[in-house]
Amino acid sequence: MHQKNATVEDVVIALNTITGGRLPSKIGDLFSGENPFVVIKSSNIPGKEVTEIPGLVFGNPDQAVQKLAVLMTLTETAIELACATGVDAIVAHHPVADAANFGGVTMKNYLGLYGIAVFELHEAFHGLHPGLAYLHGHRAFRVEIAYGGIPGNIMYVGKALPEIKTVGDMLSRLQKLMCLEEEHDMLKTEREVRNCRTLEETSVAANFKVLCGCEDSKFENIIHIFPHTGFTPEHLERAVREHPEADTLLASISRVPDKHPLIEKAGELGLNFVVGNSHAMEIFENGLPLALALQKLLPDTEVLLFRERYTATPLNAFNDRALHAYAAMIADEYLIK
Repeated sequence: MHQKNATVEDVVIALNTITGGRLPSKIGDLFSGENPFVVIKSSNIPGKEVTEIPGLVFGNPDQAVQKLAVLMTLTETAIELACATGVDAIVAHHPVADAANFGGVTMKNYLGLYGIAVFELHEAFHGLHPGLAYLHGHRAFRVEIAYGGIPGNIMYVGKALPEIKTVGDMLSRLQKLMCLEEEHDMLKTEREVRNCRTLEETSVAANFKVLCGCEDSKFENIIHIFPHTGFTPEHLERAVREHPEADTLLASISRVPDKHPLIEKAGELGLNFVVGNSHAMEIFENGLPLALALQKLLPDTEVLLFRERYTATPLNAFNDRALHAYAAMIADEYLIK
């Protein structure tokens, strides 16, 4: 029996089901300020702000969707992969913007060329599930998505799962659940293939670590933060006043550099301070559950998970002679006058 293809509009309905109705229902919602998930993000750099619009950003609502990709951050590399693999629609977690996510050109020209619809689902997806807490070994009983009145400043407060007694227990859990042994093996193989022992990869280089305390330290009551969202030492002081039982501060998605004020403040407050999963792991934390939910709601649509892999190669270790010769010729004859 022939089954009806899903459409772009069906994907919109599925995303609205997943978020419990957080998507804008009409064009006026984009400008009224009534939908809290339509958010302007700005560092006050002229011309660089972006507005998050959960749901359909580009595409014809009647377009058929036989193959759907879920990813974290849209790039021209992902668009090329989508076209090459017959993907009709992309659901990006992070907001998209002309040029920035489309190889320097407009999304209308790039996506229109390949006939790909694009959706985004960032703040409207946050706070929907306890997965980040669960992966890190605790159950959140408080979830803030705008702590201190800052949109996107997420904070969880939780209690350790029964099997998690120490910081070391949490780290062992992450090692297993995030398949880090496989990532180490992948990096080892790539170093051998490329004959570059100094090659690095994000999920390995940005691994978890203990900043205050030790692996044997007690882990029972936790404040879980995301430093890149604007969480400050003042926020931490306030959170500890609200939850004086807290013994551990956990930072995930982003991390803090050495000598960051949050490290000093955590030590001053007598907290363990642990850095957990980096942003490179969000494709598993948020992307995989979203992809599975879409697959269940759109059973006749093939859903793909697009994973990023970034590596760092020292320039003096780049071994392909022909490419190196090409780059040297261009640099010497055209770029350096």
